[in-house]
Amino acid sequence: MKKELSPDKYILQLFVAGTSPNSSRAIINIKNICEEYLSGRFKLNIIDIYQQPKTLVNEQIIAVPVLIKKFPLPEKRMVGDLSNIDEVLKGLNINKK
Repeated sequence: MKKELSPDKYILQLFVAGTSPNSSRAIINIKNICEEYLSGRFKLNIIDIYQQPKTLVNEQIIAVPVLIKKFPLPEKRMVGDLSNIDEVLKGLNINKK
């Protein structure tokens, strides 16, 4: 039985390049944002392009770190270390508390 996706559940993919400073900051920042604004309502996949290089082609990644909001639609991409919380929330279509 296929699990239905709840409209309030977010599916996010963060593509990073190893342990570079920008990638490390992006991981910390998105985890903090998810815990604060999407607690219990998100699935975050962190993909290291060095360990999974085929994903670059499959997802048409041209810069890292990049966060892709897969669900809810429409898909949205945000490049950078995700330090501008207001911009990330806007990209995820989340209203600040």
